[in-house]
Amino acid sequence: MRTHESGRLVQAALAAITAAAAFGVTACGSDDSASSSSSAEKPAATSTPAAESGKITADSANKGKSIKLGSKNFTESIIIADIYGQALQKAGFTVKYDLNLGLEDVANKAVEDGDIDGYPEYTGTALTALLGVDPSDVPKDEDAAYQEAKKLYKSKFGFTALPQTPFTDSNSLGMTKQKAAELGNPKTISDLKGKSQNLTIAASAECFKRTDCALGFRKVYGLKFKKEIKIDVAQRHEVILKKKADLTVPFTTDGAIAANKEVILKDDKQLFPPYNVTFVLSQKAADKLGPAGQKVIETVQKGLTTPVMSELNSRVDLDKEKPEDVAAEYLKDYL
Repeated sequence: MRTHESGRLVQAALAAITAAAAFGVTACGSDDSASSSSSAEKPAATSTPAAESGKITADSANKGKSIKLGSKNFTESIIIADIYGQALQKAGFTVKYDLNLGLEDVANKAVEDGDIDGYPEYTGTALTALLGVDPSDVPKDEDAAYQEAKKLYKSKFGFTALPQTPFTDSNSLGMTKQKAAELGNPKTISDLKGKSQNLTIAASAECFKRTDCALGFRKVYGLKFKKEIKIDVAQRHEVILKKKADLTVPFTTDGAIAANKEVILKDDKQLFPPYNVTFVLSQKAADKLGPAGQKVIETVQKGLTTPVMSELNSRVDLDKEKPEDVAAEYLKDYL
């Protein structure tokens, strides 16, 4: 088992936060692994005295208010949903979960149908896959991308998109260190021009349909591959480690990148838009949370920087800890 660096990450994150809170949340079992799904109900926390500004405590006004959170079907989304849920439980809400729903179209429809109240979504994914924005028109600035997503979520679905996380988790193009050496150690995606026709690329079926993902390697970079292999997103690292493919499309916050010493090519043509996370929820759920409940979400994600999110992902994917336990530890350590 690798040595965790949470202590150093905590200090780095807190140094950048001017008004961090301090509280501990007991881990609550939602699932046995990042690949399982849960719809267990978790009771509201016992009310505690009011505390200094920034510290989350149970509010009696939230008693009896139930929020059902969903997530997409990969580790990071599940961890973030657990962080949101445990923090809301601490604030006095009754929290229910339906995790590991699927990709964005499935999760978004669950909000539309009222099956869940909300889930964590990525701004770039929302804009291109759900809100009808051409990838070439997506703002490269993170704040501008969020504001565009917020506006379109409201006009198209009537949803509320809460303020985004500090970290952005972009798609990327990666390979093993050995394969990079065989190819002459390319540094950028453009460096694969003239070589890609001899390479096999693996990605999810959805990724091959999206211009801001594998489809963009053809449209934006002009790359043609020897073979395209459709895989489950959970296989994105093992597929190159087992030499079933030469290239893969990992997330930039994947802890496995460093652990496996994978080589990530620079997106020199800015194919990938910003992918900060926004908690997307129905207007009814937003009203139920109210300003105080929405502030809880903003507070607990202040420490979610790129290195911190990568560490949390690693604890689940590499060390096989439970997402809900990792979320609880994050809340205790960072706030």
